[in-house]
Amino acid sequence: MDKRNALVTGGARGIGAATVTSLAAEGYRVFINYVNSAEAAEALAQSIIAGGGEAVTVQADVRDDAQVEAMFNTINGEFGGIDVLVSNANMNFTPKPFLEQSWDEFAQKLNDEMHASYITAQHAAKSMKEKQFGRLIFISSTLSEAPAPSFLAHGTAKGALDSFNKYLAQELGPYGITSNVVAPGLVLTDATKQAPEEFKEFIRSMTPNQRIALPEDVASTVRFLASEAALHITGTYVPVCGGAYLP
Repeated sequence: MDKRNALVTGGARGIGAATVTSLAAEGYRVFINYVNSAEAAEALAQSIIAGGGEAVTVQADVRDDAQVEAMFNTINGEFGGIDVLVSNANMNFTPKPFLEQSWDEFAQKLNDEMHASYITAQHAAKSMKEKQFGRLIFISSTLSEAPAPSFLAHGTAKGALDSFNKYLAQELGPYGITSNVVAPGLVLTDATKQAPEEFKEFIRSMTPNQRIALPEDVASTVRFLASEAALHITGTYVPVCGGAYLP
């Protein structure tokens, strides 16, 4: 129990997997949360273990309170609780214009996003309060600040997450807990690699850095915010988009 424990929800693929790998390289004991990607999660864990790190896979749907509670009970009981939570699990949404979208379609994304982040952060913060140390890191999106067509549900849900983060930073700061948002722009993952090349080229051309982010770019930012060096950084919104969004 002498190692810091880091839980990454949705940790088997994409940004989550890159974050798990990055934190493991820093010496964290990593917990790879997944719902359906058991094979990918196990392969990632074995790769980390083969490299001398510690990794544990934990299956739980982070929208389900009972499954989340069981996951945290296991981590608390066997490993001494969570030090770092990276709330990254992807919640599907219905991409539609406002005038064509129903309330139920809109509310599903908003509820899933906030429910998963809320309940996992609450469990993690209880452990962190006891330790008087903690890092809450939420993966948002630049779409919460820079709207795009048909991303109403996604952007609004991420906007709620951004506001939630500020309240946690204020309330939990006295316990040694920081709370921050990392907001990627377009990132090349298995899902986005299928996007039309013209679209990716447009994003690249509009980005000052003239490239599209890789999952490792986001993971590097998460790793810093999880570290001791980020002790005095809390309540922030950090875009990782090569300057495509400039607040």
